[in-house]
Amino acid sequence: MTKTPEFLPIRELGRLLRKKEVSPVELAKFFLDRLEAEGPKYNALVTVTRERALKEAREAEAEISQGRYKGALHGIPYGVKDLIATAGNIPTTWGAVPFKNQVLDYDATIVKKLSNAGAILIGKLAMIELAGGMGYAYPQASATGPAITPWGNKDSWTGGSSSGSGAAVAAGLVPFAIGSETWGSILMPAHNCGISGLRPTYGRVSRYGAMPLSWTLDKLGPMCLTADDCGLVLNEIAGRDPCDHTTSKSSFAYDDQDPSDRTFKFALLKDMVANGEEAVKANFGESLKILEQIGTIEEVEFPDLPYEAATRTILNAESASIFEDFFDSGQFHELSGDSSKFGAYSRLAVPATDYLRALRIRDRICDVANNLLGSYDAIIGTPRNQVATPINQPIRVSSITGLARDILGSVGNIAGLPSVAVPNGFGDRGLPTGIQFMGNAYEENSVLAAARAYQNITDWHNQHPSD
Repeated sequence: MTKTPEFLPIRELGRLLRKKEVSPVELAKFFLDRLEAEGPKYNALVTVTRERALKEAREAEAEISQGRYKGALHGIPYGVKDLIATAGNIPTTWGAVPFKNQVLDYDATIVKKLSNAGAILIGKLAMIELAGGMGYAYPQASATGPAITPWGNKDSWTGGSSSGSGAAVAAGLVPFAIGSETWGSILMPAHNCGISGLRPTYGRVSRYGAMPLSWTLDKLGPMCLTADDCGLVLNEIAGRDPCDHTTSKSSFAYDDQDPSDRTFKFALLKDMVANGEEAVKANFGESLKILEQIGTIEEVEFPDLPYEAATRTILNAESASIFEDFFDSGQFHELSGDSSKFGAYSRLAVPATDYLRALRIRDRICDVANNLLGSYDAIIGTPRNQVATPINQPIRVSSITGLARDILGSVGNIAGLPSVAVPNGFGDRGLPTGIQFMGNAYEENSVLAAARAYQNITDWHNQHPSD
């Protein structure tokens, strides 16, 4: 190889493998060593799966050498958020001390699909305990400690709950990772870590074998260096799964045609960044100028509905039901975050009437989103209105000033809509910022095309932490 592979996109790694400039075993060993050495520095690592990885790498090497090439992910190492089941003597800890010794005897569907595509699992990555299911106020709410974004002074949080996945991709410890999102847990770490993250349509990717937090909000998706990488991964993990009755029958095939000649129609939510940090607003303004080179932008408004309150009510009520036995056992007192130890009580207090009311409001929100987004390729916004917070500060401290409001996030998750976040600059303390492209249900190709067109004329995705 003429250069080290830690920040090469999937297509380039695949080219090296096909040309035999590097072997799957060599590539796996490179990333295994890097993940093992550097992962703990960012509190990004739970378990290195070296034995399994080398076995899979040897199999991939034999297949590729015989001309049996499976596709874009064949021989590519990756990591998964540690709420995803993996067979063998590999813990699946859910990021929480009470489950630190939990070993499951099967692979999640998403792991099986990636294995069938020839990808190589090299590690289980850190996360906020129980994916934030108990609520948390500080980044320390994780069995492995607060995950650190590799940007800035290495003193700021990656964002949750796919915290280790964000840090590992940004630091070049894995070529791609699988995260999960119930509300913000893919897009926020992508924003805080300067990477690309895709939240697929609800039901696009099987969740069988993944710890549930909210039956009607949870989604699994890729976290990568580029939007194109996200499309390549989604192509392999999407699809109907008889083990998960919520998966859609709608098929997906990644459209990777060059979007350079396409003219996009974008929607912009009114006052999208009105309460954002100055650097976030400035970077978003520059992004709008760039997007005007590839399409039109029209300002839109959502009707006045309790988007965030409805999403939060559904999340709290469903997580209370899912973790009822855990509450009854008293084990939540072993959690790392002080606020997590008491979050159970607030969730158990959600009245059934509030949950049912939130479900009725959800129907209205879905109609609003469908009617609006049907006229556009994507609605654009910021994944977050602030850069990553210091790891020793409360993560919601900015809610006092309104910075933490997330209308697009609540609409996107309660309606199950796809969105991709990509980097668009840097803000305070040298920390990255991002822009998101959210589309109508099952329109991942549209939002990915828009993000790829943006990345074709910007260079933020090619900038990486100096060390």
